[in-house]
Amino acid sequence: MLPLQILFIIFLPTAAARRHPPNDLSFPNHHLLQSNAFPVVDTISFTPTAPSSVSPTIPQLKSRSTTVYRPDSLDALHQYRLRSLHHSQSEADQLRWNPTEVQGPDIEDRHTLAQLARMAGNAYALPGQKNWYEIDEAWNMSFPFGWEESEGFRGHVFLSSDNSTIVLSIKGTTLQGPTSKLDKYNDNLLFSCCCARVDFSWIFRTVCDCYAKNWRCDSRCLTDALIQDSLFYSIGVKLVDDLLHIYPGSNVWLVGHSLGGALASLLGATYGLPAVAFESPGERLAANRLHLPLPPPPHSESNLTYSALDHRPIATTHVYHTADPIPQGACTGFNSPCAQAGYALETRCHLGKTIVFDTVGKLGWAVDVRKHVIRDVVLQVLERDEVEWDEDGDEGGYWWPGKRRDKDTKAKKPGPRRGRDVPRAKVEKNCVDCYKWKFGDFKDKPVDL
Repeated sequence: MLPLQILFIIFLPTAAARRHPPNDLSFPNHHLLQSNAFPVVDTISFTPTAPSSVSPTIPQLKSRSTTVYRPDSLDALHQYRLRSLHHSQSEADQLRWNPTEVQGPDIEDRHTLAQLARMAGNAYALPGQKNWYEIDEAWNMSFPFGWEESEGFRGHVFLSSDNSTIVLSIKGTTLQGPTSKLDKYNDNLLFSCCCARVDFSWIFRTVCDCYAKNWRCDSRCLTDALIQDSLFYSIGVKLVDDLLHIYPGSNVWLVGHSLGGALASLLGATYGLPAVAFESPGERLAANRLHLPLPPPPHSESNLTYSALDHRPIATTHVYHTADPIPQGACTGFNSPCAQAGYALETRCHLGKTIVFDTVGKLGWAVDVRKHVIRDVVLQVLERDEVEWDEDGDEGGYWWPGKRRDKDTKAKKPGPRRGRDVPRAKVEKNCVDCYKWKFGDFKDKPVDL
């Protein structure tokens, strides 16, 4: 069946990437504000690991000061989330959120994004395999998790040469393999509107029993389904807890591709950690259903008209390109290749900010689900040297492919457009998921036919 063959290409581990010469890794010295919940070191200094003969013009993996918001303690966060789950209401505003300065990845640096994308690709493989991506030598120390006797959550932990920075890389979906069954289960639970019910023909393929007829879905039922132990998010919480206890003085970054990117974002939002997600479906709806306590919007933006979830100060950066329909929520409908392969990837709204590479306009790519693979992101987008990625020229709003601009939208400023190596990261304002559906307490109420 053609659609299944297409999806098989997408989720196969990526092909071997070309080898890069070893690069210096140097982060600037910095002072970090202390946090009671997450102790950090006062000064971090990376010693170059490459030999002195290496040219100083070789790009360096860069970091920059990043503000994250964390509660007073992990216990307080988990307690508030449990109360919210049990009482079906959010108590996030009652948490005291502490702004904390950490060193996060420099998302404006293309080499840094490319290296993080390679780490995300490596979550699909083991060192020495042909689909393992070479990365800067300063990050050659790593250990896998979830590969032995595991049918689900897996990836790698990369350590800098002095353990000052830890990168948790989470695997995305594999179409055929030991993790495939649980990968699909998590995809359909996290990124579908209601239990992966695409239409009446999916009645035997749904992942939960929350549908209440007439485009209605029971919110309490969805939340109960999402907190099961088999959900990868719950496993990731335990893993991040362990990392924070094993490396209490380190900066922790999270990365992932597709499903792995969404999980990285959700975990980053939970713990106040920087995260970079590549080609990820929208996870904002899942964050709401998981009752994740999220810091409130900045006071300067508290009166804006767009959704309250639009601009929570979360240190997640989503990176995708316009030829991939999955992060745009465009691989939908009964006849789509995603649906034909059994995936209901219906969401498109993301947490944090989003960097969109216009590969359709700049490179002439056609929108094709086969462009979802991490290989194309690494080799054809992030490591492509001859392209300057222009800004869209509208600083007052956010554009995504398929969005129509309103008549009142501010016109672009005249003058030449400035090329950039990396498009500017922007908030997805006024983004709506699952507009056809109504969510509420419907399971115990009579249905009007």
